[in-house]
Formats: sequence, structure tokens, C-alpha cells
Amino acid sequence: MIVDRNIGGSVTAPRIRVTEIDAFERDVRLRLPFRFGAATLEKAPQAFLRVRVEDEEGRTALGAAAEMMVPKWFDKNPAFTPAQNVDQLRTSIRAAAAAALEQSAPTTLFAAARLNEMETVRRLPGNPLAAGFGPSLIARAALDAYCRLAGISFFEAVRGNLVGIGGPVLPGDIDADAASAMLTGLRPAGAISARHTIGLVDPISDSDIVHPVGDGLPESLEAVITRYGNRWFKIKLSGAIDADIDRLTRIAAVLDRLPDYRVTVDGNEQFGSAEQLAALLAQIEATPRLARLRAAIAFVEQPFARAITMETPLGDLAAQLPFLIDESDDDDGAFAAARRLGYTGVSSKTCKGIYRSIMKAIRIRTGTVPGLFLSGEDLTCQAGLAVQQDLALVSLLGLSHVERNGHHYVAGMQGAPQAEKARFAAAHPDLYEQGGDGPLLSIRHGRIAIASLGAVGYASGALPDFEAMTPMS
Repeated sequence: MIVDRNIGGSVTAPRIRVTEIDAFERDVRLRLPFRFGAATLEKAPQAFLRVRVEDEEGRTALGAAAEMMVPKWFDKNPAFTPAQNVDQLRTSIRAAAAAALEQSAPTTLFAAARLNEMETVRRLPGNPLAAGFGPSLIARAALDAYCRLAGISFFEAVRGNLVGIGGPVLPGDIDADAASAMLTGLRPAGAISARHTIGLVDPISDSDIVHPVGDGLPESLEAVITRYGNRWFKIKLSGAIDADIDRLTRIAAVLDRLPDYRVTVDGNEQFGSAEQLAALLAQIEATPRLARLRAAIAFVEQPFARAITMETPLGDLAAQLPFLIDESDDDDGAFAAARRLGYTGVSSKTCKGIYRSIMKAIRIRTGTVPGLFLSGEDLTCQAGLAVQQDLALVSLLGLSHVERNGHHYVAGMQGAPQAEKARFAAAHPDLYEQGGDGPLLSIRHGRIAIASLGAVGYASGALPDFEAMTPMS
């Protein structure tokens, strides 16, 4: 094993190389339509990657990762169809796989991931958010493979900095020694609060349901609260002030029945100016029936289109509420640029890269700027690898709540064979409960138990059945 002593203090990290990458898909159809911003999602394929890594002693192991290929989020250009958006993500996977397999020299997991992302973004210019999709999956699958090879958990790999955060690919504003010390102090929790997403067309009360699904799972916000006991919520906004006020008022009528609750509000790039958003916030302040909901707002997420976000100072808005960037967080310098505009928060999403989330946490925890925060946001993470790896990441980084929506819009491990479902359910009995067709994400009293994610590998004691999937062309 070659030791890299440039990652902070006396910390050492193994070197590996990626030797095989296979990509697969499963079609996923939502049980309820999910409207966010200007898009309504009813179906999308889920990408699965299987990656083999080799260490310097010639030992190999397989690892895996999964993520929904959601159209109209990575690229919201109306000129592209949803099918073309999905093809953009497939192109990112292919380009990233080619670049990763060209890296012949063994290196640390962190360096491999960083170099792969930089090379893929170079090969696919124009939209770094979409280009980074493939590298994010390869990085997760490679880390899973290394953990299985070493017989350790994801938590052990990151806390011991065996991933190798440091060296020449570490951004200059991060001190390697401080980073290693911060990682050592991380402690995953045994449970995390689920922040329930309220989509733009979601029924608020049972009387709003027009076409019942009738599968025994909650369809309205009222039913969600009854079944799962959530106390954290994420509300999607449309940017149309009158419609948003009416909908917020109906949501508040349900949430105000709870003894306490917190919400985040997501603009999903629907506001064209700071003045438009200020008008909505002023209307919220002026509506008595929204008094409790307004007091419960933790932050506002990505109100402006990414094309204008970095040119639109928040001004007086930043004094009213904390603001977070999500879609505009597409490179290493995005959060720093956003802070100069008044933003104090940034999102963690595994689809953007686990090391980018870790670096954000390092910057926030080791920096000198007060009031900065990291928040876990969802991209319809599905039961199985996707939700498990994301939950493990945000828990290790110290987040107390995370947006979770995949379990609401999709029932369980859709498309997986029963034997695969049974393996995941047996490996993670705290995380899943048995539904009519297999394991469902278990949320009790608004919280998800996640102790079993400390299994050997990256948060999964089981692997998917790749033979039951469609190979990605």
C-alpha cells in the first residue's frame, strides 16, 4: 500500500483504481404525481452502477450506487424534453465511466472522484450540475467497493479519512489538518427526522383527493401526518403569489393542529426577482392565518432561476429569513459566491457528489463565518441503495433532519425482484417495515431509525440484483 501523507497530519489513505464499471436502469412509476417548479414527475428511470476497484495488492471488490434520473431538475431548459434530460444524465454516466477507466494510476478515493468530476465536466461543458451526475455515482460505488474490500463501514472510512481528503486536489480554502480533525469528530446518529415534501399538486386534506390510489399508503398531507407523525415539512412554491398564499393557508390549517412543527419553503427557481419574492413574504406576514407557519419557517431554498441567482443580491430579504442555494450550487466556488449575496445555507445531495457535501461541512465547521448551515435535500431517493447512502451521509455530517420524499411518491423498492427486497429488508430491519409488496421506508414519530447503516460497505448490507435490470445502452 502506498501512503499519501499529504492529506493532513499523520493520516494515511489507501490508493485504489477503478477497473470495471457497469450501468443499469430500472423504470420507476410514481404512485402520485410530484410537481416541483414548472415540472410534474410521473415516471423516471433509476440508474444503478456496479463498480469494481482494485487495491495495490491486487485485491478487488464490487460496490454499487443508485440514483433517480429525474428530468427537469438538472437542466430546466424548456427546449429539452424530459426524455432528452434523462439522456443528458446517461451521457454523464458514460463520459464519467470512460474518464474513470482511463485513470490507470492508483490514487485515493477522494482524488479519483475529484479528478473524474473535473474531467467529465470538461468533456461535457455547459451544465456542470448534469455533468456531475455520473461522477457522483461512480464515487459512491467506488467507496462502497473499497469499504467491502477493507471490511469497514462508510462511517469508519470517512471518520478515519481513509477516503483521502487532502492533497493537491483539495481546494485551497480548506486546511487538510483541520479537515482530518473535523472528520475524526463526526458521530452518526441512530435516527434522523424526516422532512416531508408537500408537492404543488399534493392533496392537503382527504377531501382534496380526486382520484384515489387506494394502495393503503397516505395520499393527503393529513394522512401523512397520521401515519408517519412528521413534524418537519418542505413546502414547494409556484411563484404565483395568490395561488401560493391560498395553498399555504390550506397547508397551515392542517399543520396548525400539531403542537409544534417546522417548515422549509422551496422556490425551485420560480421567482423572477427579489421584489417578487419580497411581495410574497409581505403577503405571508399580512395574513393572520399564516402566523404560525411564518414563525415555523427555517429557511427559503433556491427562490431564483440559476441564470439570475448569482446576479441577484438578497438585500433586505436576508434579514428576514435564512436562504439556501440548491440548483445554483454547481461548482466549488458557488457557496462562497452566494454568501456574498446574502445566502447562508447550501444543500447536500448525493447526486452532486458525496465529497462535495463533506467539503461543505468542513468549510462550515472549520470556518470563521457564523450562521452558515448545510441542509439535506432529496431528489426522490428510492428505497434501497439511494436512500440508504444519502441517509448515512447526512447523518454522519450531523444533520438532524433531511427532506425525504421518495417513499411518498413511490411505494417501496419498485421493480426489484422479491429476493432482492427480502435481502434489503433482512439487512436493515430498523429502516424498513413490511408492506403488501415488500419493504417500505419506516417512519415513526417523524423519525427514521438508521443504526443498521453502519454495516460493512457504504450503508448497505445487501446489493441489488443487477441481472434483473436493463443494461444502460
